[in-house]
Amino acid sequence: MAALAVGEKRVAAEIVQAMARHLNCLNDENKITRKKALESIRKETLDQKLSSLVLQEVFTILLKPLLKCLSDPMEKCRETAIQMISDFIRNTPEPQESLPYFIATVAQRLGSQDIVEPAEELRLALVEVLTLTVEVCGKRLAPYLEDMVRILQRTIVDPFPDVKKESCKCAANYAKCIPEHFHMAADSLIKPLMQTISHQHSKVRVSVIQATGTVMQYGNGKSMDDVLSHLAQRLFDNSPQVRLAVTNVVGVWLLDLRDRYSYFHKLIPLLLSSFSDEIPEIRLLAGSYWKKIGCQWQQENEEDLKDKLDFLTLPPPHYPTGVERPVLGCRELIFRNLSKILPAISRDITDWVVGNRIKSSELLGVLLLHAEEHITQHMELLLSMLYRACSDEEKQVVKNCLNSAELIGTFVNPEVFLKMILTSLLKSPSPAHLMVLAAVIRGSSGQTLKPHLVAIGDVLSNPDACQASEKLVYTEKLGCCVQALITQCGPDCREISLQLLKVLVTILSLSPDEELHDKVLEILGCLSALQGLHSVSHLYRQHMAELMEWLAASQHNWTSFSVERLQFETIVIQSGPIIGEALHMLIPILKTCLQPSRDPEMRLQLLTVLSKLLLNASETVNSQGQFPNYLEPFLKDIVVPNLLWHAGRTAAAIRTSAISCLWALLHSGALSGKQVNQTTPY
Repeated sequence: MAALAVGEKRVAAEIVQAMARHLNCLNDENKITRKKALESIRKETLDQKLSSLVLQEVFTILLKPLLKCLSDPMEKCRETAIQMISDFIRNTPEPQESLPYFIATVAQRLGSQDIVEPAEELRLALVEVLTLTVEVCGKRLAPYLEDMVRILQRTIVDPFPDVKKESCKCAANYAKCIPEHFHMAADSLIKPLMQTISHQHSKVRVSVIQATGTVMQYGNGKSMDDVLSHLAQRLFDNSPQVRLAVTNVVGVWLLDLRDRYSYFHKLIPLLLSSFSDEIPEIRLLAGSYWKKIGCQWQQENEEDLKDKLDFLTLPPPHYPTGVERPVLGCRELIFRNLSKILPAISRDITDWVVGNRIKSSELLGVLLLHAEEHITQHMELLLSMLYRACSDEEKQVVKNCLNSAELIGTFVNPEVFLKMILTSLLKSPSPAHLMVLAAVIRGSSGQTLKPHLVAIGDVLSNPDACQASEKLVYTEKLGCCVQALITQCGPDCREISLQLLKVLVTILSLSPDEELHDKVLEILGCLSALQGLHSVSHLYRQHMAELMEWLAASQHNWTSFSVERLQFETIVIQSGPIIGEALHMLIPILKTCLQPSRDPEMRLQLLTVLSKLLLNASETVNSQGQFPNYLEPFLKDIVVPNLLWHAGRTAAAIRTSAISCLWALLHSGALSGKQVNQTTPY
């Protein structure tokens, strides 16, 4: 202790002598007497304008009596004693002289298994004094590591929220003061911190997260896995301040943690998850940290990146518009850690908790944007993940995953992803497969897709794909694939015009949904326009021979449940006047399918469609005035055989439909009764 001047020694001696009676009164049984004694001691010491050296001398005498007062039955006495100790520590030049007794007493009051100090406000005051002690004594607190940790273990989980917050502050400051020693005991504080991290008060949660950040930074990292799982949950916290705290902590760790390279694959997903936070401040903070982290890593690994730095490439063609390309260091960090991160995302993207699924799907898009062409080596896992996630009931998950699929289309060679997707689509067709296919097509450029158009068209028009399901969700996604191809490839789709028309005809045949029908007709219009055709009718004219040949191949096997029969009906109805140009192909198919030996239900369905056509014959079958040339086979081979009497209700319905065809033919004016009489002997 610094030597006292003669005058200061005399002043100190006088004060000690004046306090003798008051010190004796501190042991009095009367609580009022003890209270007044403490107040008098304060007036004689702290309330006087004494030099710091005199106060130090006085504090040495008063320390033990004041510490004894911390267990006084009267709350006011304990409060006054705590305040006096705090003021002495703050105003004396060598407060560390008090540490042996002070720390031991506080450990007894706060560090026990049971709460010794009953007043929560006094527990708070004691922790505040402890924080002050850390501030003024610094490294001199190193010998008291065990007691300090024992105190903080109890106060961090104290029932009083303010005690929790102050304890977190104290723990963080203590860790910074003695980094050489703190790592030995850091893990002891993790358990109480994690017990408190989900406290109902958001300010407590913020304090815990901030303290955890400092404790882990100066610790040995053994508890990192446990801590990260808790921090990940706080990313879903309702309080923006809590999420901001997590972002700050993780950002600092990625910049300054001693063993951060070992934890990159665990920390990076937490920081990048904040990229999609609803609060702009958090998004900006995460972006700022990430850029610093990437630049720092780039500088630290400059030798390894020499070639890439010397030949910095432009963004890949067809790069997403309005998106800033991450710096090289950020891209490399993701590339080098992607294989460790993706399995966890694959697991979480189908988690039972909706929030986890949404976060994982958002994170996936951020990762793919960074990985660019390096996505290729992870395609199998990525596609499997996307197929599962696109079946999610949560629309946001599906939307995010489709955005990721578009990025695959942007960065990966179509030859790679198309081979995998198309094979999988034929093997196990589902709406999810079609959604992913449409998305990767949207993400690609027409130029890169052009060499693969025939392969895509052949698979989409394959019955195993386009006839796999009649459900609306499936047929809708099938239409989306065609729409995506037309949008991205434009006039190049001429090459697969027939295949696309087959797909669209199939959708019209399978789905009764009016809204989808309108959408398909719109797509048909686009397909016609990109080929320079004036209308959808001209599109049918262009491919009518091939369509009829396509259907004729299976006509002998049609039943009332055959998709081909539905496709046939769709074509003859949708083609309008063009069907009048194809009577030489239409009549033989009708003749084959309307023989009395064929499925009655199918015959009934075909006759019903035929009667509708004949009602407006001039705009359909007789648009070219050629129908009379086919009157004889039409009547003798199609209508008359179905007029013959057979028992049963279905047979009666067939006869009725056949008569309806004859009536419609006459009613439309396409043929006269005289022509009919001349043709048939009946």
